[in-house]
Amino acid sequence: MGKGSLMEKNRQTFSPKFKAETILEVLREQKTMSQIAADRSVHTTQLSTWKKTVMDGLPSLFEKDDGVQIAQIEAEHEKQVEQLYAEIGKLTTQLNWLEKKSGRAIK
Repeated sequence: MGKGSLMEKNRQTFSPKFKAETILEVLREQKTMSQIAADRSVHTTQLSTWKKTVMDGLPSLFEKDDGVQIAQIEAEHEKQVEQLYAEIGKLTTQLNWLEKKSGRAIK
């Protein structure tokens, strides 16, 4: 077993809920980062990374571009639906042609 796979086995994963609760505790500043890290068995570097992620992402919670994002998702979905219907039409035509050539109905 190489070093890479050994390190991967020791890596802890934390749920989004755990991360959120932990960072809320950090932001309250009632304990030091070291105390919170010790209480929650998380390295202080990890806490700093999570805090930075939260602080960088907070402004986007207040942006009003939800309509643009939804419209873009809907447009992409509609395009995919059109492509799928085109594929269904193509396959149906091929099936009909094969049924004619074989003289048998495939069902």
